[in-house]
Amino acid sequence: MVGKQLLLTYLYLLVYILLSSGVILYNKWVLSPKYFNFPYPITLTMIHMGFSGAVAFFLIRVMKVVSPVKMTFEIYATCVIPISAFFAASLWFGNTAYLHISVAFIQMLKALMPVATFLVAVVCGTDKLRCDVFSNMLLVSVGVVISSYGEIHFNVVGTLYQVTGIFAEALRLVLTQVLLQKKGLTLNPITSLYYIAPCSFVFLFVPWYLLEKPGMEVSQNQFSFWIFFSNAVCALALNFSIFLVIGRTGAVTIRVAGVLKDWILIALSTVIFPESIITGLNIIGYAIALFGVVMYNYLKIREGRASQPTEGIPERVKDLKTEKRSSDLFAANVGNNSNNGGKNGWNGSASDSNADEEAPLIPASLRMSHLGRQLSGHTA
Repeated sequence: MVGKQLLLTYLYLLVYILLSSGVILYNKWVLSPKYFNFPYPITLTMIHMGFSGAVAFFLIRVMKVVSPVKMTFEIYATCVIPISAFFAASLWFGNTAYLHISVAFIQMLKALMPVATFLVAVVCGTDKLRCDVFSNMLLVSVGVVISSYGEIHFNVVGTLYQVTGIFAEALRLVLTQVLLQKKGLTLNPITSLYYIAPCSFVFLFVPWYLLEKPGMEVSQNQFSFWIFFSNAVCALALNFSIFLVIGRTGAVTIRVAGVLKDWILIALSTVIFPESIITGLNIIGYAIALFGVVMYNYLKIREGRASQPTEGIPERVKDLKTEKRSSDLFAANVGNNSNNGGKNGWNGSASDSNADEEAPLIPASLRMSHLGRQLSGHTA
């Protein structure tokens, strides 16, 4: 029985890694002018949000799979709307980066997710500036700078889009903790999609109408129903796979899986997209940044365990308790962002759009500090 359960856990992890990587690569293929050539990231993100919201509505209102939470106008106006705004921004900017820079370089830049989340948390007063954490953040930043310096096809516009998306995701993560958790609102993946996807769709409509609609009216770009339908299904499946993984593993396991996914994704991107070239300086810089992230995770996990009684507490439960601090929320990007491939979610991007890219709509009370920069989605 133990062997079967362990095998099932590894199977869930494998599915998560495949879906997270697949959504990011799929988004890049759709958006890239060299391949499918649909250079409209906002449109793609809106398709993801519309599809996810429709599926969530069907599951809640028609199938009655779960019941909607008690959502007052005050909570929706003060919590859901601002969080949805930053979520939409993270998916928008994260997916737009695919038009300018490679998947491999985007994954390297996502190492900045813990830095952004930590800085935002300090500014918002949910975390304190500490020397040990600050030194780790400095190490991560130096690694990313080195990696950027070694990037052959470095593009300032694409880098700015990706970094902006990372900080938007960091703001969303911190706001989720500050606004939703303080009100005691608990959302599962389906109810998260039900409330946030339509609101994000509305926020994306304005920039779409101003920036992409005029170009789409005169362009000759192809539109394939099955391409976009399958892309949206993959993004939605990523959301639920993350939920399954979280239910069977702990924070440490998810973080390790996220790191493994990033390395696999970087390697795959160079095979699928030959124009994506990795230099030795890229690898050295990313390794330095990754070391800083690993040390940060170690400090947070050790700190969380030291502050909690450990006797008789299962390992997974202890790991869950280490995820309470706002500066831990970045790990939710492990998986990803909806966005850049998966960046969709309360703590993360279905559009793994930033994906993350891949950031699924998983409530803060359930997500392990991002499965994904980040470690993001985006839905997209």
